[in-house]
Amino acid sequence: MASLSIEEENYVRISLFLTGISPRAARNFFDGEIVPACLDATLKKEYNKLFDLKKKRIINQSQWNLLFTRFPDVPDSKTFDVTLMTLLLRNLTPLTSPLCGFDHLPSAIETTPAADLARIKHYRNYLAHLDEGKIETTFLNTAWTDLTGVCIQPIFL
Repeated sequence: MASLSIEEENYVRISLFLTGISPRAARNFFDGEIVPACLDATLKKEYNKLFDLKKKRIINQSQWNLLFTRFPDVPDSKTFDVTLMTLLLRNLTPLTSPLCGFDHLPSAIETTPAADLARIKHYRNYLAHLDEGKIETTFLNTAWTDLTGVCIQPIFL
């Protein structure tokens, strides 16, 4: 079996970070904003707003099923991915969006929780749209600095 190239190792490193560590950091922040004990009640209270997002295809059916579970189950943030948590935070809390919005990589000087969520989202999307499993070392170093800065901040842990 052939060994991995440096670019392939970089891909594995960032992939593991984005699928293991960054979702836990985002969930810690999410649970601080929408307390787990109140999640079900919050979602029910905001049903109409969430249903509008579903009609606009911003929330898909599988996400909807996580938000509105069948009795006796209740929603649990542990089943939410970063995309769904970000969507809920954007729409159900007074979170101020980063200067360029949630769909662009914020500048390094933006250190708000919203900017940190946008960073995680940006790099996850970047990884998801790569054609091959390779990342240049310079890109890895930048992404690693951005992401470790997000995931080690007290607000996210």
